[in-house]
Amino acid sequence: MRILVTNDDGVDSIGLHVLARAMEELGEVVVVAPDREYSGASAAFGALHLMRPEIHRIRIDGVSEAWAVSGPPALCVMFATLGAFGDKHFDLIVSGINPGANVGRSVYHSGTIGACLTGRNAGISGVAVSQSVEGFGVEGQGWDDVLEKQQWGTAGVVAAAAVRRMLDDLPPEPAVLNLNVPNLPLADVKGWRRTIVGTVPPRTMATVHLEPKAGHEDSYKVRMGWGDPVLLPEETDGGTVERGYVSVTWLSRITASEPAGTDSAEAGLDELFG
Repeated sequence: MRILVTNDDGVDSIGLHVLARAMEELGEVVVVAPDREYSGASAAFGALHLMRPEIHRIRIDGVSEAWAVSGPPALCVMFATLGAFGDKHFDLIVSGINPGANVGRSVYHSGTIGACLTGRNAGISGVAVSQSVEGFGVEGQGWDDVLEKQQWGTAGVVAAAAVRRMLDDLPPEPAVLNLNVPNLPLADVKGWRRTIVGTVPPRTMATVHLEPKAGHEDSYKVRMGWGDPVLLPEETDGGTVERGYVSVTWLSRITASEPAGTDSAEAGLDELFG
């Protein structure tokens, strides 16, 4: 089995290294990750004509092959599936380990998940692996001062358990599994639950203030204020992790729908085209 490992925190991330080494026991691993931080990049490629992306071979202890790309994780996946790193065939994409749970609204913005969504478009299933952080910080991302408290090994073991069996019986249609792991020793994790994507974050951004930038007319610094933390519903991805369980969420494709209240927009088109 050939496994593509990536992330959105960059090739220097400890979480990436832990995940890649855990995958080495399951198949042929090729790491292709951004050369810098790309958290929040979702499934963006970036403006390729401006970026002029470059690729560099790198070394990661315990990993047989690793590359750094000067672009976001989705671009890393696209290059890999187009044959930039030899054989373009991969059986599975595994992305992470992200420090900070990718739950609720962060699912829309996560580069960790965006890499797997991009892989699914190329016909490859993916597993996005994230781990909660101490305190709340920013949903989907932990600050540097909390990373020393990460129980990376727990997320690595959980990811390996899921991936091992998934490789034995890959879904007939490409699927994306979003795994969120509590930041606990493995013995303290209560188990796992299948969950839904929540709509309320563990802590919302409450205010945004513009502060004038000294010496620069009409330029401002942005000051963000965060609200109080909340206990999330237990059936959601975030609520499950808060309660000490691994959250297992299968993410669907974006598909067309017919919501109520669309007649006005369509009436405008009728008026235009008759």
